[in-house]
Amino acid sequence: MGIDAGGTFMIGGDRPVHRMGFGAMQLPGPAVWGEAKDPQNPGRVLGRARELGIDLIDTAEAYGPEVNERQIRSALSPFPQDLLIATKCGLFRSWPKGADYPDMRPNGAPAELRKSTEGSLKRLGVERIDLQQLHRVDPAVPIEDSVGELARLRSEGKIRHIGLSEVGIEEIERARAVVPIATVQNKYNVADRAYEPVLAHCEKHGIGFMPWFPMGGGRVRSNAVVTRIAARHGALPAQVALAWLLKRSKNVLLIPGTASVSHLEENVAAADLELSVEDMRDLESAE
Repeated sequence: MGIDAGGTFMIGGDRPVHRMGFGAMQLPGPAVWGEAKDPQNPGRVLGRARELGIDLIDTAEAYGPEVNERQIRSALSPFPQDLLIATKCGLFRSWPKGADYPDMRPNGAPAELRKSTEGSLKRLGVERIDLQQLHRVDPAVPIEDSVGELARLRSEGKIRHIGLSEVGIEEIERARAVVPIATVQNKYNVADRAYEPVLAHCEKHGIGFMPWFPMGGGRVRSNAVVTRIAARHGALPAQVALAWLLKRSKNVLLIPGTASVSHLEENVAAADLELSVEDMRDLESAE
């Protein structure tokens, strides 16, 4: 069945997408900085994602920075009507001299979010962003002010739906008092369920939940329960982790990322992995 096995979800109540999507974060250079070492690779990966039926691609202004949005436009524009591009604003990255890795700082000032959104529109080559997500809540700016600016951009026709990232229930409700929230993107996987209450809240209110770091890295690959179930199914531990998320909640939208075509194919194959009631019960102890 391929990607269809994972089912679909209606973002914002009016935009259907397959629940198995793709996170494009890894397509820029090392440390998600600069251009890809192989300039042809982003196109190969994105093209294969579309061949596999993926119609939800997640990116951000911070990825590159700005590089990832341009890669997506170069590979896939003009975008077909069924393809939803989700991007993010409000998190800025720089590489201080002498540092080993870029730093990150949130900036939720309305003027900065407007500037970022206008930039994403140009880089993606679109008149409206399907899903614009506040990448991080800025502790120096009330969330009402940040999402209020996104709401104004929405009323101007520049944004279709609005999402949040790394938020708790209180922040979601404060934002929802200003504008409808279509999605929440928080860290969540079989070995890290700190945001379980947020997932339950999203289910209650029809909000799509997009777990980042969905495969959990080494913590999942070395988990005895996960590896035992993977062996039982002839699958990879990462595939079990993705299959668990798909079965855990109908509101989950997966966006596993990779810069490898073969890894992409492995991730999509997880939609066909049918976990039993016993598997799901065992995985409850996999944290």
